[in-house]
Amino acid sequence: MTLRPFYADLHIHIGRTEEGKAVKISASDQLTFYNIAHEASSRKGMDMIGIIDCQSPSVQKDIRHYLERGEMEELPGGGIRYHRSTVILGSEIEVRDPGMGPAHLLAYMPTLEAMEAFTGWLDKHMKNVGLSSQRIYVPARVLQEEVLGRGGLFVPAHIFTPHKSVYGSSSSRMEHLLELDGIDAVELGLSADSQMAGYLSELDRYTFLTNSDAHSLAKIGREYNKLQLAEPSFAELRQALAGKNGRGVLANYGLNPRLGKYHRTYCSVCNAVAGEGELAPERCPDCGSAKIVRGVMDRILDISDRKETGPFVPQNRPPYYYQVPLEYIPGLGPKKLDALLAEYGTEMNLLHRVAREDLERTAGPDIADFIMKAREDKLVLEVGGGGKYGKVAGK
Repeated sequence: MTLRPFYADLHIHIGRTEEGKAVKISASDQLTFYNIAHEASSRKGMDMIGIIDCQSPSVQKDIRHYLERGEMEELPGGGIRYHRSTVILGSEIEVRDPGMGPAHLLAYMPTLEAMEAFTGWLDKHMKNVGLSSQRIYVPARVLQEEVLGRGGLFVPAHIFTPHKSVYGSSSSRMEHLLELDGIDAVELGLSADSQMAGYLSELDRYTFLTNSDAHSLAKIGREYNKLQLAEPSFAELRQALAGKNGRGVLANYGLNPRLGKYHRTYCSVCNAVAGEGELAPERCPDCGSAKIVRGVMDRILDISDRKETGPFVPQNRPPYYYQVPLEYIPGLGPKKLDALLAEYGTEMNLLHRVAREDLERTAGPDIADFIMKAREDKLVLEVGGGGKYGKVAGK
């Protein structure tokens, strides 16, 4: 069987069901199961997407509707096919073990039937299984064992984010919370990259994923992965995360950490990043306030076991490319973007394949220059922090 590359964004939230029931309160109402699949297939050019919140019975009702109408189909290898995209069914769950802060974990199931059975188990241990990212009242290791025992994939989410992540808010080591042998991959999150993760030796063994954690249709694909697969299916994804039979992650495409909204420590009094030195202080160096949001880079340096040697990136680690989403490109508004998509098909084509002269012809030299510089990681960036994204500096 021939292997080839596929693009995948494996963390996209559902805002509401088609009946109007809330799922992810902070997400757009436009994020229904069908709208996500359609956007990913027709506009974004994603071959595989992980739709989170599929543990919700109301979401499962929507999925059944499209399967029964024949607009979507379950694949023999797991996953649900819609046009050019395969949907992997996922769920984000919050755990909080004694003596630790909260952390979010991702569980993926191969079929709708498996996800429905998982919902039945979750419903016994959480207050509202119909809502996104709900806390489960069992130890993290019990959840982990349950996911793996049901044939699922288990991935700690946005592991460095200050709010509700393994390293950002739960503990200084993954081993304090989870069985290290029962982790299929780890998700870096918007404010970290492979180099930054290299400060922690216990991460050397894991496959890294970079996903959008999209809360709106526009954010789908702001971070994504290039996977080597025979086909986009759950079974192939499992092999890719394990690096088996020639399958694997070829590359991660993510925001430059400077664009992430929690990259550096932020002073809520000054409304500014609290210094850009190697390690930010416990108080703002400008006003002296202790009201700071600890940045991802500063947290990593705090808990690093490689402070003396610096980060280590294994030779078999796939490259991490800084990819600036099209919405960050100065001057590229909705009308120009629509014109580019009408001409060239999908955002993946614009980000990776369309030649400079074609971009110039359709969007003008300035926008073409920004897109080409984004491909080459030559854009000038203004750092983010404290919940505010960084941005691309204009000319």
